[in-house]
This record gives sequence, C-alpha cells and structure tokens, in this order.
Amino acid sequence: MYHYPDSVQNLIKHLARLPGIGEKTAERLAVHILKMKREEAEKLARSISAIKEKIRICSMCLGMSDGEVCSICGDPARDAALLCVVEQPADMASIEKSGSFRGLYHILNGALSPMNGIGPDDINLKELITRVRGGEVKEVVIATGTNLEGESTAGYIAEVLKEHPVNVTRIASGVPVGGDLKYVDQVTLRKAMETRHAV
Repeated sequence: MYHYPDSVQNLIKHLARLPGIGEKTAERLAVHILKMKREEAEKLARSISAIKEKIRICSMCLGMSDGEVCSICGDPARDAALLCVVEQPADMASIEKSGSFRGLYHILNGALSPMNGIGPDDINLKELITRVRGGEVKEVVIATGTNLEGESTAGYIAEVLKEHPVNVTRIASGVPVGGDLKYVDQVTLRKAMETRHAV
C-alpha cells in the first residue's frame, strides 16, 4: 500500500473501515475511483456528503428518511392497519423489494440479546407499543431474524402485545424455493415442518 501516494493511501484506509471491505477490496475501489471521470467522482463524493446532511429518522417507523416522515409512511395507499416489525432498515428494504407487503413498518434498530447487554429499553419497543395503543393497527407482523436473538425478540413482542387488541403474526420460515433438502440446516428444516400447511 505504501507505493501509493498519500492521498490514495488515505482513501484506501477510509474505505477499508467500511463493513465487509478489506484492504484489498479498498485498494481496488480506490483505484477504480481514481480512474473515474472527475464528474462521476464528484457525484459520488456529493452523495456521501448528502446522506450525512439529509438523512434523518422517520418520526413514524424510525427508519431512514429525507424528511420528517419517510416515503412509505407518507404513502396514503399503504394499509395503516397492518404493521410489520423488522430489526433493521435493510430488512424493510428486502421486504419492499419482494413487493409482498403493502402495510407500514416499525424498525426496532436491533434485537434483544441479553448476552450482549441489549434489553427491551435498548431497541424501539416502547415506540412500537405506543403505535399499537394508538388503535389504528389491527395486525402486527413480526419479521425479525430466525436466529436466537430474532426469535427471542419475536417471542417478547408477542408476549407484550397480548394485552392489546391486535392480531400478532410471525412470518413463515423454512426451506428456500429451489433449495435442496440435503443442504438445509436442521433448524430451518424443523421450522419448515412446524409451519407446514395444506396444499
């Protein structure tokens, strides 16, 4: 890396701090940026600067937004009676890409993990309860991960919401479409058997 000028080394160092980016990938990215047309590199720099200046927390779903309310929460065509609870904004984006959900979202920004010192007060559970108490939500779809933290978070939410007049459901999990059974782990297979349905 030291054979690069200081400015390139500095860019490589900063890129390597991004999650999932090692030094070799950071080096390739830096060289690619260097080869870009100046206008393209400036657009990239401006877009990075813009997200730090413009992105804020949506006052409803607690996800990312350019304004007070994100485009999903502000869409009058969405079903406000249907609320999907996810751990992170990326989970919401995945569900949106599938085109399978037309309700609103609530982002926890984490999952319960007592081993890591993350309890109910460390994620957006109070805000979820406040939304449910508002009376407009009729069904809460829990779409947390299927790992230990996601499952315990789902169980905790279901327990807390028992005293409220809402239907609480959990997304199904199991064998992926096109998946070969011999490559599917035991936990996934067990979940698939437990959530089997008539055909």
